[in-house]
Amino acid sequence: MDTPKSTKNITRRDFFKLAGAGIALTAVNKVALAALPEIVTAEKANTQAPLHPDNGRPYNPVVTLNGWSLPWRMRNGVKEFHLVAEPVIREMAPGMKAHLWGYNGQSPGPTIEVVEGDRVRIFVTNRLPEKTSVHWHGQRVPNGMDGVSGLTQPAIPPGKTYVYEFEAKRAGTFMYHPHADEMTQMAMGLMGSWVTHPKNPKFMQVDRDFIFLLNAYDIEPGSYTPKTNTMLDFNLWTFNSRVFPGIDPLVVNKNDKVRIRVGNLTMTNHPIHLHGHEFQVTGTDGGWVPPSARWPEVTTDIAVGQMRAIEFVADELGDWAFHCHKSHHTMNAMGHDVPNMIGVKQHDLVKKVGDLLPDYMAMGETGMAEMSEMASMMEMPLPENTLPMMTGTGQYGAIDMGGMLTTLKVREGLAKNDYQDPGPYQHPKGTVAYEYVGEVPAVTRPPATDEQSAVEVQVRKPSGHSGH
Repeated sequence: MDTPKSTKNITRRDFFKLAGAGIALTAVNKVALAALPEIVTAEKANTQAPLHPDNGRPYNPVVTLNGWSLPWRMRNGVKEFHLVAEPVIREMAPGMKAHLWGYNGQSPGPTIEVVEGDRVRIFVTNRLPEKTSVHWHGQRVPNGMDGVSGLTQPAIPPGKTYVYEFEAKRAGTFMYHPHADEMTQMAMGLMGSWVTHPKNPKFMQVDRDFIFLLNAYDIEPGSYTPKTNTMLDFNLWTFNSRVFPGIDPLVVNKNDKVRIRVGNLTMTNHPIHLHGHEFQVTGTDGGWVPPSARWPEVTTDIAVGQMRAIEFVADELGDWAFHCHKSHHTMNAMGHDVPNMIGVKQHDLVKKVGDLLPDYMAMGETGMAEMSEMASMMEMPLPENTLPMMTGTGQYGAIDMGGMLTTLKVREGLAKNDYQDPGPYQHPKGTVAYEYVGEVPAVTRPPATDEQSAVEVQVRKPSGHSGH
């Protein structure tokens, strides 16, 4: 992966490097360029290399999962960025794309990275069909820069550019999103991450620092645009608007100190769980947690509007699952509103229905894992532009999960800026669960009593009378 550069000194060679990484510069005339920073956009949904600063104050950059960081220019001591709110097409996973709203070509928009004490100027151009604004979630800014349309500023009309300017006063992890028709615009994916690095680059320094947002969508199979009035019944639960197997792995060296920053802009909480390691919550959107207030966890619950930073030492080699522990949040679109058919004999129906629907398959008689097997073998017909409930394969077969799932891949000997997927973990001999081939003792149970055999259901009626 090529490392994006600041827009201050982009050469022709740099431009093609950016384009090769899925990032491009929108052409603007020289007169406009004198007043506005270049518009840099991303066209691909893969994880880009960290943006190392070549001007301004030094910092240790983050890596945005399936995303990138926005370049800037320095002008008279001010760090200037250009955000463009616009309709975008986001690939949720191979085989499915969504028509969303985002910033600079993608949803979520690019991560903005600054340093504590920086004077920041953000130009926001509105290419949406309706008015918008930007709220700098969790940050201390002048009231008129807080981005609540109608309350602290006029909304930004379509086609107009507004300017936000403030000092990044507090180090930490934040988010940005609209406060204008918020229900629609956030449901359409209009959001992004913000990191304010500490003045001292050695403060709480880690070897690898990842960031992403939790977001959710309700997109009917066969369609492309989210339903914006959905409150809780979403069918695509995502890390940075991607679902498994489209979410890139978190690749780290053995014994790296790792930080993962997660912000939640969905409509519900998410218990985020890491396999194989213990971590500590070291930061919230309110600031860094003092060492004396931390404790070990393997799961941390992230409520709506919250951000959590977790840290751990990656001292166990392997491919470790990292996911939301709500089981419905690790499935994709075709897993919702499906009746429970476990134990229902369907063999008599298959031929009759098959005469009418040649592609019909009986599913769910023994559980839903067969859905992932059918999907992996490309035997399951699906509506246009959707994904099966469970998809993706590992070296041992189908992985019966989707949605909010990725892997922490711990390896030895990676280069400092190497975030490429190293492939499946090669397990040392004798360290993989295996089949027992001996005899299994019969299960013996005491005979059921008459009381255990009788099943009685009592229904209490509203009037207070009960029936059987």
